[in-house]
Amino acid sequence: MATKSVRKPTTSKTPEQQRLWLMYPSRLIQKPFIWEVGQKFKVITNIRQCSVTDEIGIVCLELDGPRDEVKAAIRWMEKQGVNVEPVEIGVIAG
Repeated sequence: MATKSVRKPTTSKTPEQQRLWLMYPSRLIQKPFIWEVGQKFKVITNIRQCSVTDEIGIVCLELDGPRDEVKAAIRWMEKQGVNVEPVEIGVIAG
């Protein structure tokens, strides 16, 4: 007899983790906007990789928190002038 898996409905409070590529212009390099994200929203920020020069900042950022807070944090970063793209994780079949 097969066991039926019951999936819980997704809500705005459902925990979510997203890994994102952030690209931001030189005017934001001196601003601690990743710190601000953690202060303004109920999310945990984790920098996975980064490269920052005088001209551009590129950061791989993990956001972990309630779905509505993660979405709000992304919208806020975009309003600040940050280009936000999801990280595409490739799967290599062996």
